[in-house]
Amino acid sequence: MLNRVILIGRLTRDPDLQYTPAGIAVTNFVLAVDRPFTTGQEGKKEADFIPIITWRQLAETCANYLRKGRLTAIEGRIQVRNYENNEGKRVYVTEVIADNVRFLESNRENGATKENNNYNSSSNSYNKGNENSGRNYSDHNSRNNYDSDPFKDYGRPIDISEDDLPF
Repeated sequence: MLNRVILIGRLTRDPDLQYTPAGIAVTNFVLAVDRPFTTGQEGKKEADFIPIITWRQLAETCANYLRKGRLTAIEGRIQVRNYENNEGKRVYVTEVIADNVRFLESNRENGATKENNNYNSSSNSYNKGNENSGRNYSDHNSRNNYDSDPFKDYGRPIDISEDDLPF
């Protein structure tokens, strides 16, 4: 059996962080995912609005760094649950339980810089930039240390001795 889903879309509102009575963090938000086709003669695109649930450290990270309108990738599983509403009718809810969230845009206000940020709940590690860089950040509160531009001195000579060169 396989229940796996990958979605890329934009948040329709800021994530809603709550805690269970046992103190476990849970975040809810809705992801607007464009359909790959247009409808009608106007060529208007439609979107699906998919509820996303995250738990524990991933929930707190999403609440801290995701905002309305941010482009985000979600990986997780589909869950269908049901309950009886006040009128006695059975209501079915389909949602995605995310275990991997990638922040595809910068958290900066201007949004001019693009980043590929990844938070994986199973490894509790934060990856910024190149996935193969091997840089894992477990301290999510000190994120500002990693927001500096690594290419700000691009084009200037580098002060390095020949002893430090590997060739």
